Amino acid sequence: MNLSLFARGLLIGFSIAAPVGPIGVLCIRRTLTQGQLAGLLSGLGAATADAIYGAIAAYGLTLISAILIGQAGWFRLVGGLFLIYLGVQTFLAQPATVAASSDGKIRAAGLWGAYLSTILLTLTNPATIMSFAAVFAGLGLASSSGDPLAATVTVLGVFLGSALWWLLLSGGVSLFRASFSKTNSLQWVNRGSGIVLIAFGSVALASLLRG
Repeated sequence: MNLSLFARGLLIGFSIAAPVGPIGVLCIRRTLTQGQLAGLLSGLGAATADAIYGAIAAYGLTLISAILIGQAGWFRLVGGLFLIYLGVQTFLAQPATVAASSDGKIRAAGLWGAYLSTILLTLTNPATIMSFAAVFAGLGLASSSGDPLAATVTVLGVFLGSALWWLLLSGGVSLFRASFSKTNSLQWVNRGSGIVLIAFGSVALASLLRG
């Protein structure tokens, strides 16, 4: 039974991570400009947030879920502003002319920043927990009186499924990194990514006005 739950969690995590949104854009851009490890850690930040929301759904923590959904407007505001900030920062960023590995401390700080920023960005999207709650309920996996071990196995599957997607995406994009090694090409990557991120943030803020 646990193997079946793990497999379903794996599929859920992969499926929810796969649609290309702002996290996907960040992962692609960071892979091209900073390397596969930076792109992968960006994705793992999203996978960590997915696992947190998956745990809330799997363990049946309805109070926390209700609070998060009830504050969806504030989360959307913070997430939208953060996306616009990242977009402007990305648009204005100058391509590195020195290998990132030349300074281990700077590189380590950058990698931690890539990981933590995508955790924050994913957690500010309350639609994520709604997606998990709906999928878990539909598969009969969400229950406040359920087996904690079964919930843990499911959440582990969610994390690894999401992480698998980000590994495939960052690995695939890294294959084309050599084509973007010129400074001019990386500048256009930064500008294009920045515009897309600003657009995602603007849509999030606009939804507050409509709602």
